Amino acid sequence: MNTRPTFKPDHRFPPRDGYRHPPASLAFQPSRTVTSESLFRGTHEIGIEHEGSLYRLKITRQGKLILNK
Repeated sequence: MNTRPTFKPDHRFPPRDGYRHPPASLAFQPSRTVTSESLFRGTHEIGIEHEGSLYRLKITRQGKLILNK
């Protein structure tokens, strides 16, 4: 009985070990997750200071996130 999950193979990069590995997007697990609600707290734009630069993270009218320097 095969218990390994099957994934659509990526023919550009054939697996060397014969196992169909999940796409990198599914394998990525961030060290911590926060909700956008907890970041924005009712606003549509926040500032993020990183290495001396200020970035703006905004929620668009379509509900997407945009990061600007």
